[in-house]
Amino acid sequence: MTVDHSTPTWRRSSFSSATEGTNCVELAHAGRVVAVRDSKNTAGPVITLSAASLARLIDTIAG
Repeated sequence: MTVDHSTPTWRRSSFSSATEGTNCVELAHAGRVVAVRDSKNTAGPVITLSAASLARLIDTIAG
């Protein structure tokens, strides 16, 4: 699936701060998937996940 990553509205966690904002990812709705990118490298690679896969990933990370 090809997703245009230049046009979505990217969002960063409200927990990100100016001093600690370097360890963040940004999320954007991209049609039927959620796009995820590194906030430090916005021109870099983007992964896309279904909403269900993103929820499982977050649950796994949160432990």
